[in-house]
Amino acid sequence: MTGKAHKKLTNYEISVFCRQMAVLIKAGITPAEGIDIMLQDFQFEGDEDMLKTIRQILGSGEQFHIALQMTGVFPVYVINMLAIGEESGNLDLVMDSLADYYEQEATIRQNINSAISYPIIMIGMMLVVIIVLITKVLPIFGQVFAQLGTEMNSFSSSLLTLGTVLNRYSFIFILLLILLLAIAIFCSQVPKGKKMFRSFAMHIPPLRKIYEEVATARFANGMVLTLSSGMDTYEGLRLVQNLVESPELSEKIASCRNLIADGDNFPDALHKTGILNTFYSRMVLIGFQSGSMDTIMKQIARRQAEETQRKMYSFIAILEPTLVIVLSLIVGVILLSVILPLMGIMSSIG
Repeated sequence: MTGKAHKKLTNYEISVFCRQMAVLIKAGITPAEGIDIMLQDFQFEGDEDMLKTIRQILGSGEQFHIALQMTGVFPVYVINMLAIGEESGNLDLVMDSLADYYEQEATIRQNINSAISYPIIMIGMMLVVIIVLITKVLPIFGQVFAQLGTEMNSFSSSLLTLGTVLNRYSFIFILLLILLLAIAIFCSQVPKGKKMFRSFAMHIPPLRKIYEEVATARFANGMVLTLSSGMDTYEGLRLVQNLVESPELSEKIASCRNLIADGDNFPDALHKTGILNTFYSRMVLIGFQSGSMDTIMKQIARRQAEETQRKMYSFIAILEPTLVIVLSLIVGVILLSVILPLMGIMSSIG
C-alpha cells in the first residue's frame, strides 16, 4: 500500500465514493466489479492506489467492509455500517445513506469553517490597518508637530512610541503574526485544536448555540443512517454516540439508552433527556407510531441543518458590520487625536 493510501479521506471524498458504489451495486454489480469500473472510468479524485488496494483485498476473498477497513482511510463508522449492510443484504441502501450523511457532514464542516475563518480574517485586517497607522502615518504627523514647535498630546505620543517600538522590533511582531496564524490553523485543522477551540467557544453564547445545533443535526443524521439500515434504536444510539463531538450530547445519548433499557420508548427517552426539543420529540412520536421513524428523522435532520446554517449566516451578518464599526472607530480616534490638535494650531497661526 502506498503512502497516499494512508491519507484519511475527507467527508466529501467519502460521500463521492459511497454514492458511486451505491449506484453500481443497485445496478447488480458486485463491489469488486464496481471498483474495477471506478478504476477505469471514474478517476476517483486521484486516489487510484486506494482503489487498487481495495480491489486486491477483494480479490483475495475478503468482504467489502473488511477491504475498506484494511486501507486505513475510512472512518470506523463507515466500516461498521457497511458490515451491517452486508449482513442484512442492504448494502446499496447503506451506501446511499452513508453518502447522504457524509455529504451533510461536509456541508456542516464548511459552514463551521466559514463562521470561524471570516472573523479571524476581519480581525487580522483590522490589526494590519491599525499597525500601519501607528507605524507609518503617526510618525509623519509627529514630524509636522515638531516643525511647528509643539508636541502631540499624551494619547498620540503614546501611540507614536508604540509605533517606534513596533518598527524597532518588527521581527518579533512578525513572529507573533506567524504564531497567531499557526494557532488559527491548529484550531481549525488539528483535532486537538478543534477541541480546544470548541471549549473556548462554548463560553460565547451565540457560538455555543451554533455548536449545540450542529451536534443535534449530526445526531439526527446518524439516526437516519442507522434506522434506514434496519437497526433498532438502542443499537443505533450506541453507534451515533461515537459520532457526536459534543461531550454534553454524548452524555444525553447514554442516558437515553439507559431509559430505553429500562422500558421507555424512543420518543419519550429523547424528550426526557433533552436531546430534541418538544416539537421534534412530537415528530418522532408520530414517526414511532406510524412506523416511519427514518423518514421523520430525515426531516428533523434537514430542518436542523437549515436552522444551523441560518444561524451561522445570521452570526456572520451581525459580526461583519460590528467589526467594521469597531475598526472605523479605532481608526477615527487615532486620526482625530492628531488632526484636531493640528487644526487648532493651524487656526491659531492663521
